[in-house]
Amino acid sequence: MIRLALLMAFVSLLSLFPHRAHAQTDPDEAYDPFSDYSEFDEASDEEADINFFRNGRFLTVGLAVGPQIFTDGMAKAYGDGPVMGVYLSYFFDLRLAMSLGLMTADHDVKLQTQTGTTYTGTVSFSEVAFDLKYYLNTQNVKKGLADLNPYIMGGFSQMTRTYNIAELLVKSKETVTSTDIGAGIEIPLLRRTAYLGIQGLYHFAFFSDENKLYVSGTDPLKYKINGDPIDIQFILGMNF
Repeated sequence: MIRLALLMAFVSLLSLFPHRAHAQTDPDEAYDPFSDYSEFDEASDEEADINFFRNGRFLTVGLAVGPQIFTDGMAKAYGDGPVMGVYLSYFFDLRLAMSLGLMTADHDVKLQTQTGTTYTGTVSFSEVAFDLKYYLNTQNVKKGLADLNPYIMGGFSQMTRTYNIAELLVKSKETVTSTDIGAGIEIPLLRRTAYLGIQGLYHFAFFSDENKLYVSGTDPLKYKINGDPIDIQFILGMNF
């Protein structure tokens, strides 16, 4: 009888603390230090990253070819010629990319002096271009145009110009830094694994003889060799 009385008293004592016993035995209410952790500050950040991984591009590689033309005095002295090379673009997100371009072009040269002498030869340009490309949002345009990827771009180029003029026995080489500005558009191909693009890039370049009328000696030219190159390129690329 004494044992039975003690057992009943112990059960009665436990019934006085129902919440404490429940808290210790219910695993669903245990404290989880990681329950409030999230690697994204906002839901919009998470949505943007998911959209990039599903629909974005990490790298593009493209082959480019097209005419290189000139302005002002360069247009009078240099003939138009093809510019060709390769582009590599790295995408930070869906809108912003960094582009590296390696281009080369050759042109005929005809320099006319005020005394009637004409010098002929060739001039070549090589470019190493570093540009940022910003892709415009086309989600609010018509469905047929929404797949197009227009962009604007800007940066700088290391541009090397090499003269080879036989009459003057001149083969000079000069490297300058140009400021670039341009725009383009890309059309997706093969279920977005490739693209066809067209791009125009204006180089603000200042060579050492830009405001001079002399090539050799005291025989002045009819015009100054000033102006800037313009690249118009058709690009066939692959997306990765």
